[in-house]
Amino acid sequence: MEQTRTIIGVDLGGTNMRAGLVVGDKILEVSSCLVPKTDNAPDVTQALIKTIRDVITPEVEGIGIGVPSLVKSSNGVVYDVQNIPSWKKIPLKDILEKEFELPVCINNDANCFAVGERVYGAGQEYDDFVGLITGTGVGGGIIKNGHLLPDQNCGAGEFGMIPYLEHDYEYYCSGQFFENKYNVSGNELAQKASEGDEKALSVFAEYGTHLGKVIKTILFSVDPKAIVLGGSVSRSFEYYKIAMWKEIATFPYQFVLENFVIVPSVVKEIAILGAAALYIDAVGED
Repeated sequence: MEQTRTIIGVDLGGTNMRAGLVVGDKILEVSSCLVPKTDNAPDVTQALIKTIRDVITPEVEGIGIGVPSLVKSSNGVVYDVQNIPSWKKIPLKDILEKEFELPVCINNDANCFAVGERVYGAGQEYDDFVGLITGTGVGGGIIKNGHLLPDQNCGAGEFGMIPYLEHDYEYYCSGQFFENKYNVSGNELAQKASEGDEKALSVFAEYGTHLGKVIKTILFSVDPKAIVLGGSVSRSFEYYKIAMWKEIATFPYQFVLENFVIVPSVVKEIAILGAAALYIDAVGED
C-alpha cells in the first residue's frame, strides 16, 4: 500500500458516527456527531453526509464505511441497523456516490475490523485469520488468502448469532454476559480484577470458557491460522486468556492448535482505519 493514498474511513457506531481523513496509515482529522434519534431516515443520512464533508479534501480517492448491519455487497444497500430504526434497506452506496462523486465501499463493521487488522495491525503477519469483535455484541470478519472473504450480505462471520446454551454466543461472549448475568459492566469488572478481586477474576474465567467454545466453533468452520480479538472486552484479555485457552485445548484435532495464535488488537482507531482498509481491499492496492 502506498503511504500517500487518501481515503475517508467512516465508523457508524451505536452512539456516534465518525469520519476520518486517512492518509497512508495515519488519521489526520476526525469529524463526529451523535447519531440522530429520529424516525426520519433522510435526517440520519444528511448527518452522515455532513460528517464526511467536514473532513473531505480534493485528494480523497474514495470512501469506506463500516456499519453495524448486514449489507448487500452487490449494490451497497444497508439493511436493518439496530441503532438507526428508520434505516430499512437504505441504498447508502448510491446516495453517497451521487453526493460526493467518489467510489464508496460499505461493509459490516466486523469485516472492516478484520481488514483493518490485515492492513494496519496484527493481521499483517497472516494471510488467513479471523478478526473477532467482542464488545456490545460478537461479530467476525474472515480473511482468506490476504483478502476479505467475499459474501453476498457481508455476514459470513456473524458467529455471535449461533445458538448456544439458552441463548446464543453473543449473549455469553460479549459485554452482555457481565451485565445480564452479574449486573455489572465489563469496565467495572476489569477494575475489580486489576485489584485482585477473586469474584471478578472468577467471572472473567467463566467468560473465557464461553469464548473458548465459540473459538472452537470458528476452528471447526473456518480453520484460521490466527484470531485477532477486538472490542471492549478484548482489553481485559489478561484476565480470561487462561480459561479461554484451557477450553480451546479440548479441541479434538490437536495438530490444528500447534501454530494457532490468538492476539488482542493494539491498533488505535481501528474502526476508522478498518473502513479505509475496506476501500483498499475492494479496489486494490496501487
